[in-house]
Amino acid sequence: MSDVEIEYCVPCGYLDRALDLQRAILENFGQSVDSAALVTGDHGVLQVRVDGTPVWDKADDEYDVDEVVRRVRAAL
Repeated sequence: MSDVEIEYCVPCGYLDRALDLQRAILENFGQSVDSAALVTGDHGVLQVRVDGTPVWDKADDEYDVDEVVRRVRAAL
């Protein structure tokens, strides 16, 4: 099983987006992951990692929950 981390910028107010991503990941893969953890960050970060490997980053991609779920699925 895998660990998913969602790192989000606290000062930017990305908690709601991080929670949406966490919920979608747990709804889709709850039985297939060990954890879907929220990790606090700063400097505008919003990134999803599977077992430490980035699979989606706001700096490079549009915010789309469905796309993030597809990328997590591919990484699992």
